[in-house]
Amino acid sequence: MADNLLNNGHDLIVYNRSRSKAETLISAGAKWAESPLEVAINSDIVFTMLANPHVVESIAIGEHGFLNGLSEGKLWVDCSTVNPSFTRKMAEEAGKRNIRFLDAPVAGSKIPAENGELVFLVGGNKEDLEEVRPMLEVMGKAINYQGEHGKGTSMKLVVNLMLGQTMAVFAEAVNLGEAMGLDKATVINTLLNGPTTAPFLNGKKEKILQNNYEAEFPLELLQKDLQLVSQTAYENNLAMPITNLTKEIYGLAKQQGLSKDDFSAIYKYLSNKK
Repeated sequence: MADNLLNNGHDLIVYNRSRSKAETLISAGAKWAESPLEVAINSDIVFTMLANPHVVESIAIGEHGFLNGLSEGKLWVDCSTVNPSFTRKMAEEAGKRNIRFLDAPVAGSKIPAENGELVFLVGGNKEDLEEVRPMLEVMGKAINYQGEHGKGTSMKLVVNLMLGQTMAVFAEAVNLGEAMGLDKATVINTLLNGPTTAPFLNGKKEKILQNNYEAEFPLELLQKDLQLVSQTAYENNLAMPITNLTKEIYGLAKQQGLSKDDFSAIYKYLSNKK
C-alpha cells in the first residue's frame, strides 16, 4: 500500500515497529521516522495498517503515540481490521483532539495490495473520504462508503466472517471427496467450476494442490478476525454458533503450528496431512 502511494508521487514518511520491513520503501524515497509521533508531526494524513486493536491503540495514544503529534484538523485513516466498538473509541479519541478520523479497512490480501486492487470499506465523514479518495484509488480498485464511524469496520468483519467460514467448508468438502476415493485435483476443479464455490477460492487451488501455504493472509490473523466477530456478536446480543465453532477450528490449527501459514492451511489441519 505504501509502495503504491510512493510510486504515484506522494511524499511519504513511514514508521514500522521493525525497521527492516520498511527498508525497501526508504530506498525508494520514503523518509523514516523514529516513532509514530514523529510521523504525525511531519504529516497531514496518517494511514495505519496494524495487526489488532491493542497495537492500534498503543501506536495511537501510547507513549510516542501519533495522536499526540497530529495538529488540529489533520486526518487519521485506519485500515486495520479491528472491531466496530474499538473503532468508535478511536474516533472519539481523535475527536477529543479535533483530529478527523476514517475507518477504512480493506478486502484483499498481499497480491491485491501489491497490485493496487484492494477494496476499501469506509466509515466516517463523506467529506473526509473525498479528501483521501485520490490516495485510496492508487491503493485500491473500489471504495465502498458504508456510513458513520465503525460502519467500515463492521462491513469488514462481515466479509472476513464469510472468508474464514467459506475456506473451512471448502477444505472439509475436499477432504470428504478424498475420503471417498475421489482424486483431490478432480474434486477441487469440479467445485471451482460449480455454483457453490466463492471466486476467491480459485486463488487457493495451487496452495492446496502443492501443499505450499506461503502466507498471503496468515491463518493467525483470520482467527483473530473471527474472535473480533464473536466479541462483536456478544456486544450486540447475537448468538453465532457457526462462527464460534469455525473460530475454534482455526485456533486448533494455530496450536498445531500453522499460525504463520496462509489461512488456506486449514485444509492441511483438517486433513491431518504433514
